[in-house]
Amino acid sequence: MDTIVFLVFRRMRAPLLSLILVYAVAMAGLALIPAQDAAGEPATMSLFHAFYFVSYMSTTIGFGELPNTFTDAQRLWVSGCVFATVAVWIYAIGTLIALLQDATFQRAIRERRFRARVRGLCTPFYLVCGYGQTGSALVRGLTDRHLHAVVVDIDPERINLLQLENQREYVPAFCADARSPAHLEAAGLRHPLCQGVVALTNVNETNLKIAIAAKLMHPEVTVICRADSHEVEANMASFGTDHIYDPFDTFALYMATAIQAPCLTLLFDWLSGFGGERLKEPLFPPTRGRWVICGYGRFGKAMYKHLKEQGMEVQVIEALPHKTGIPEEGVVQGRGTEAVTLEQAGIRRAVGLVAGTDHDADNLSIVMTALMLNRGLFVIARENQHHNHQLFDRVGAHAIMHPSLIVANRIGIRLVNPLLSDFATLARLEDEPWACELVSRVLGLVGECAPHVWEIVLEPGRAFAVCDAIARGEPPTLEILLRDPQARDEHLPVIPLLLARDGARWLLPGPETELEAGDRLLCCGREWASRRMGWTLQNLHALDYVCGREGWREGPVWQLLAPLLRRARDH
Repeated sequence: MDTIVFLVFRRMRAPLLSLILVYAVAMAGLALIPAQDAAGEPATMSLFHAFYFVSYMSTTIGFGELPNTFTDAQRLWVSGCVFATVAVWIYAIGTLIALLQDATFQRAIRERRFRARVRGLCTPFYLVCGYGQTGSALVRGLTDRHLHAVVVDIDPERINLLQLENQREYVPAFCADARSPAHLEAAGLRHPLCQGVVALTNVNETNLKIAIAAKLMHPEVTVICRADSHEVEANMASFGTDHIYDPFDTFALYMATAIQAPCLTLLFDWLSGFGGERLKEPLFPPTRGRWVICGYGRFGKAMYKHLKEQGMEVQVIEALPHKTGIPEEGVVQGRGTEAVTLEQAGIRRAVGLVAGTDHDADNLSIVMTALMLNRGLFVIARENQHHNHQLFDRVGAHAIMHPSLIVANRIGIRLVNPLLSDFATLARLEDEPWACELVSRVLGLVGECAPHVWEIVLEPGRAFAVCDAIARGEPPTLEILLRDPQARDEHLPVIPLLLARDGARWLLPGPETELEAGDRLLCCGREWASRRMGWTLQNLHALDYVCGREGWREGPVWQLLAPLLRRARDH
């Protein structure tokens, strides 16, 4: 039985039975008490007339006595019935109002409304479990790119916050425990348009249960999880979780790449940014020397591992080394907020500092104290709470590690531009001069704003004209696709970054590359260029024009205007 109907019948059972009983007694009394007609002859009231009279009498409307004037006995009986029926109606209405205000009933209504909205979705969406700092950043990133999401979170305050935020797309949200398979199903896990499940709660075990439930209930769906420990990460990978993101390892690898190849890191920053933003400045971490790490937790251990792999000298400061462990070089016991502790760690001859504790106040204090002792430090600060972002911007850190934003950014890239992750993997195999040359090309193409990055899929629904040409045996080259459909002698400000075909990947495909049906192409450039390229992909006349044929001038209007345009051009 429907939950709402069940709650109504359960809570209203006693009031309804009371109403039926009082109505039945009142009607029976009116039918049994002797009455008289207008001529003074004995008469009886029918059950129909009794029901009609009791119906308006109990609501105190008062239409008069019928079908005949009442006797004193009837009026006495009616006087008692008035009080009884009014009392039972007050009881019923009061119970109904209490039911409408009941938290369980309101939750059932919200759940039914949520289920209806999810069933009514007609565009692909992602199911996001957890609307903390990571989930909110991911949802905003998806909606800013006009993608859809459904949110489930156990905290009602977060759901209320989501409903107050001004998202570009409507986001259905439900306050529930995402570990429950029933709640996941209600949120659209089995919906045919569900593109993936993203588990972003701050509890590793919860993310693990969500991943298991998603894979068992919908094996084909993509599952992406956040994991803050290697044990949980290995467990998730064991049953086929598609993508697992550890913010600490991700940032540590990012910094290691910045040490080895700053141009490559800068390229990734530009391509993963939001189109139209100002380009980020490059990072140049020191490539040799002593680093001091304050905090040997999950982040500190990840930074320690990658810095040691780069051949750095590392000294760790930890307040509770008996809990976190001790590295092979030993540890300076303390929080790092005191100048004495930093002096013991050799901060004056260090080149880099990592303030990586779990407390933002300690990290800010560490940075400020360390910079007073050594102004030449390259500083990495961990920001645990996003509302402290302004403080970290002012403290003088060169790089800020925010776990939630890192995971949201990486997952957003995976969902919005899957080929960009493949490009990053292949680009890491290239040398630094290759990355520097590509950075120069991108900079010359877009100026001071971040490039717009998009994917092209050569299938009839997205590239009708190109697929039609391929089917006719006239496959266009990539150079044709890069021509401007408004002026074919000019090229669009676009750089093809990656070509994916039948499982193979090619970086920076050449202009002579012939396109095939099913190809996927990753491009970057100006946003208006992507719209112009869309014309060529979809419009047969635009494709004919850039191929050298007069595709734009085949219509009757162009045939009338062509002589005038030729004379104007000749003059």
